[in-house]
Amino acid sequence: MPWKNRLLWILQIFFGIYFIFVGVIHFVLPEGLPGPMEWMYELSDTTHIIVGIAEILGGLGLILPSVTRIRPELTVYAAGGLALVMIGAVIWHATRSETSSIAQNVIIGALLGFVAYGRAKLYPIEAKS
Repeated sequence: MPWKNRLLWILQIFFGIYFIFVGVIHFVLPEGLPGPMEWMYELSDTTHIIVGIAEILGGLGLILPSVTRIRPELTVYAAGGLALVMIGAVIWHATRSETSSIAQNVIIGALLGFVAYGRAKLYPIEAKS
């Protein structure tokens, strides 16, 4: 397996788990989140629901379609959708002058863009026949 294909799998699994976890946090919102995540307390209930659902579905979409080979093209859409979520996060953190969060979101968004491109053009996953 070429290294870029391995890298795509690693990114898909890592970010899939990451976004499922963060998406669940939007619904649970535990007390005492660490400093870099304190901004979550300032989101409206509606924003938590929308972003939480988007992140959970996107995280599942990064992993399940490719692993099952059932509609694997959905992985491309999941990665692209999560990259759009990261653009929203950049805007949110920019209004709050949170430079480190902005940088983190730009990097995550770029990596998700690479996953979308990689699965669409470089190493698409074949659907079950």
